[in-house]
Amino acid sequence: MICNLLISNPRIWRVVLLLALYIVIPIVIITIFKHKRWMQRFGTVIAAYTAGLLMAVTGITHFPADSMEEMYFSSWQSSLMSFSVVVAIPLLLFNCDFRLWTRALPKTILALLSGLVAVVLTVIICYRLALTSMPQTDTVGSDISQLGKICAMLTGMYTGGTLNFNALGASLGVNKSLMAMVLAFDMLITVILYFFLLGGGYRLFRKLLPFTDETTPAFRHQLRQMPPPVTDVENYHGMTSRDNLPGMLVGLLLSLSFLAVGCALSYLLWRIGWIAPDPDEPDQPVLNEMVIILTVTTLSVIASFSDRIRNLPKTFELGMLFILLFSVILASLFDWRAVQGSTLLIGLLVLMVVVGAMLFHLLFCRLFRVSGDLYSVSLIALLCSPPFVPPVIGAMGNKKVLVSGIVIGLIGYAVGTYLGVGVALLLHAV
Repeated sequence: MICNLLISNPRIWRVVLLLALYIVIPIVIITIFKHKRWMQRFGTVIAAYTAGLLMAVTGITHFPADSMEEMYFSSWQSSLMSFSVVVAIPLLLFNCDFRLWTRALPKTILALLSGLVAVVLTVIICYRLALTSMPQTDTVGSDISQLGKICAMLTGMYTGGTLNFNALGASLGVNKSLMAMVLAFDMLITVILYFFLLGGGYRLFRKLLPFTDETTPAFRHQLRQMPPPVTDVENYHGMTSRDNLPGMLVGLLLSLSFLAVGCALSYLLWRIGWIAPDPDEPDQPVLNEMVIILTVTTLSVIASFSDRIRNLPKTFELGMLFILLFSVILASLFDWRAVQGSTLLIGLLVLMVVVGAMLFHLLFCRLFRVSGDLYSVSLIALLCSPPFVPPVIGAMGNKKVLVSGIVIGLIGYAVGTYLGVGVALLLHAV
């Protein structure tokens, strides 16, 4: 059937080639990352966004509305996006040693909690301000109820990175075009912040927060044994070696099993009436993405406390491969023609949340006497994600805060989805 379709409609080949390109681009990015220092500083996630945006701007991912090609392409896009997010969550969390918390700097907990509170507080304030200024409908076809969902996604993204943004967008049923719009504005703003820190912006925070972080004797000894950080969070070398492939396969199978448990739980809740049926097809089972994602996240955090699972090789990097796949697809949905009128208010909302969270976080760190370097790494870990921490550490030349930055980012991975759902419930966006 597929062969007949390709022969009868050659334009379907363009769909096939674009889907293949989605898969090839993350592999190319990882290959360059392994060998080129400029890519290690630029970041794989930013590279994936850039590639996707270039595809969108050139128009190669846009098909005529309501055409057969558009139907097939949109269906595969949606399927790949949903699958990649849910599979990536366990793979990223398996290697997370949350017990590092007990060995990190004493004020790490203050930097983390103040950052989480700053994000949630800022999002709620910006939501109230936006309600009074945003028109009832926007140019991407979303009504005002989408505002609460956007704020929930921003909460997840700025406490745990793109992983939580993607998960919340899927679970809340946010329009894919709207997600791409928010992501494009986020990329523009956070890239500026990221390169500001790499270019020496951390010196400003050292002046504003001229404190020192005391370490425990055990942690002090651990620091002496640590090599200088380069790109320790993302180390793609050896992913295709025979020694690592079996462990990676086990991690992937575990991830798929957690997905199966989430689907089964969603089906069970539908059967007993806790999940509303589809009005158009009331007899068809409903797989609620929020239930699935929260189930997968919870099981993954629990599994990470097992030494055998945590020591599975290269599961974090395999998870990043799926995140890069999602990032390319989502960014390719961006339509620059929609950036006009009320959509600019979305960009303003993202800017207000980032700036507000930074200022509140800075104020709290000042009150708790958190050092400027710890503030810098916690800021980048929460607003971007752990893979962005090592380059900033390298620029600062202070490996003392490496573990703290990574731990803050990993905790953000774990709690960001829950916080986003909580904000969605608070803002009546569910």
